[in-house]
Amino acid sequence: MNIGIFGAGHMGSAMIKGWLRSEAISPNDLLVRGGRRGTAQTLQEELQFKLTNDNQAFLEQDIIFLAVNTPLILSILKELKETLQDKVIPIVSVSAGVSVKEMQAVMGGSYPLAQAIPNTPVQINQGITGIVYAENIASESKELIQTSFNYLGELVEITEDKIGIFGTLAGCGPAFVDVFMEALSDGAVLNGMDRDMAYHVAAKMVASSANLLLETGKHPGELKDGVTSPGGTTIKGITALEKEGFRYATINAIDTIMN
Repeated sequence: MNIGIFGAGHMGSAMIKGWLRSEAISPNDLLVRGGRRGTAQTLQEELQFKLTNDNQAFLEQDIIFLAVNTPLILSILKELKETLQDKVIPIVSVSAGVSVKEMQAVMGGSYPLAQAIPNTPVQINQGITGIVYAENIASESKELIQTSFNYLGELVEITEDKIGIFGTLAGCGPAFVDVFMEALSDGAVLNGMDRDMAYHVAAKMVASSANLLLETGKHPGELKDGVTSPGGTTIKGITALEKEGFRYATINAIDTIMN
């Protein structure tokens, strides 16, 4: 599969690393067009994918991804429409701010388009991506898009009205978890644990707890009850979290982004 991608910022570079890490995509299969900041050039020196400044080079790709800032999406689509002319190559935007309908207004209602929202764990092939397809997309194009994302983790098809909350939960959530792990580690360091060990234990605990929920299918509250013995240390810690508004702060963070 020959993949073309515009942009090598945070999300673009995460996807590039994930594809190459999967070993299903080689550096020679990846064509990248970067921006003015030079991040694509720096990444190319490390990963050895193909780099271009010429849209004509994308005519040889099987699929094209747009991983650039939202204001650039429609202008790049206009450039690609002129470049591609009658050639049909599926195009996927990974920007939250431009809908499939807006993309169709440029490329046409029958063009194979999709809007996807990946999260940064795609770089280790453990991401979760929400995707909205154009209504009339051909099965061959849809399958090609699905395959490209399957290399990066799990793909979930969602409706356009849910892509905002999906992006907030899956896309912003890792930063919330990172803050939580850092705070846990600070608490451990405060009580004498080595910093590197604290980070390792916190990360392993979060990952294994999440996997326990996924594999057992149990409600998070049920799993929490399995740790909280009557009068024990864990329930005392949870009480302290509740006193500080831990749940409300988390809910409010999601709601603040959405509103």
